[in-house]
Amino acid sequence: MIVSFLTFLLLSNQVTALATDIAPAATGFLHRRCGKVSQFYNPKPSDWQNNNVDQWLANWMKDHGSDISSSTHGFAGAFGNWAMGNPDFSCRIDGSEGSSCDIQPCDNRVLNNLGDNIRPAYYVLEAIQGLHTYFMGFKDSFEESSIGTAFMKESFSTTFYQAKNSDRRIMAYREIINAITAVIGIAVTVATAGAAAPVGAAGGAMAAMAGGAMSAGSISLQADKDDTLQQDADLGALLGKIVVDTFKNFINANNDLMAGKNYDNSGDIKSYLQGGLFVNYPGVNIPEMIDVFNSFFIANAVNQLWRQQKVFIMGGAKCGDGQGIGEGPQDYSVCRDGKAWYLYYWHEGNGDFLSAKQWGYVTMPPGADKLGQDIYQNVTVADVINSSIDSYNVAEYNYDANTAQERVKEALEGGWRNPGAQGTSWEGTFTIPVCDVSGVVNQDWQGKEWVLQDYGSNSRPVWCGPICSNDWGKTQRFINAANMGGFKSPKHLCKPQPNY
Repeated sequence: MIVSFLTFLLLSNQVTALATDIAPAATGFLHRRCGKVSQFYNPKPSDWQNNNVDQWLANWMKDHGSDISSSTHGFAGAFGNWAMGNPDFSCRIDGSEGSSCDIQPCDNRVLNNLGDNIRPAYYVLEAIQGLHTYFMGFKDSFEESSIGTAFMKESFSTTFYQAKNSDRRIMAYREIINAITAVIGIAVTVATAGAAAPVGAAGGAMAAMAGGAMSAGSISLQADKDDTLQQDADLGALLGKIVVDTFKNFINANNDLMAGKNYDNSGDIKSYLQGGLFVNYPGVNIPEMIDVFNSFFIANAVNQLWRQQKVFIMGGAKCGDGQGIGEGPQDYSVCRDGKAWYLYYWHEGNGDFLSAKQWGYVTMPPGADKLGQDIYQNVTVADVINSSIDSYNVAEYNYDANTAQERVKEALEGGWRNPGAQGTSWEGTFTIPVCDVSGVVNQDWQGKEWVLQDYGSNSRPVWCGPICSNDWGKTQRFINAANMGGFKSPKHLCKPQPNY
């Protein structure tokens, strides 16, 4: 029978009214059926924070230290026994999970007899289960086959690295994999809270989570002693293996935290639960997390490969107006705060003094044309430039893996950014050397009109002064960071020759 739209609306209104009438009765029934705890069902982080559960939990652990020590299952067992009368509440991950982390608050006499402690005890039980769900999400779904399949297929070293000679070794392999630890920390925050920015005390929990994951990453790297990577050694497969090993280590954090231990100096379970981050945790969004992993891993690999070559960023003059110092490639640039910035690669010359290309020329970095498409779709030229500028503003040319880890934790703890939500434009993802040439505009230097040039086989910029911020020291540091120490091409027309 087809009901008209008007009739449907009428019936809907009647049902709504009926539901409104019976709602209090249903709530009352639930209260009578499940006890006082039902008043606190469906908690949110704000409920946790408004009721100061962080301090309550800290006091509980302090007052029940002996119970935790004597319990077979440490903190989880002691708390489960105290709050639910269940000493087998372990929430471990050891292959025999079963129902070890189930909570059944409805009509639980132990829980409902806790008086003023009913609310915080119930919130903590929900949060413990949420944290366990988080780690189980990795265990059940994060397998090697799902980790950046593109890594296994892509030869990064041939796409983004152009060797000067037959020696195809990629140096600084250690830097490539060290940078991955910060990426792992970023990605776990996405698994924790998706694209949401950290709010209040929950930011501390996200920082603890990131710190624990980064520690797990460091553990995974300690056994590897090689410092070089051959062209065909498959960097992609290596990165995939590192991720798998890292999360096997990170999953171990679950058992340490549930036992009441401090996981590798990242904090105990209080740190991970603070702010109520897990009190209503919906589960790991695996596709979203893997997308973040893939994007950041690709970006970091590209960054480290480019950092071994003459790849750099220049700019600072007005967008659309070279201001007398030239303009760079528009397709490989960004306009930021009214200033134009360009991505460059100085392709070395052949050394033949009879050749027009003896001084080399500027062009796009190896593989830059691949960014923004296919498996690199979430990594763009704009990300490279913006991330590098932010890195430069924080630590000039010294933004290393340790800086990256600290800044991730600072952003989360301070609640001013979720790096995973920002994507690969986040600072430290790229650390390509930056030179602000805006100070050249008002100078009367030889060849100043050629400081910036478009790509081309005959494009050879001329740098006859302290081009970076009109500062010789900064210019020298830029030259060194861009692997151009002793490189004569930028100053081959200068008289006299600048001392860099």
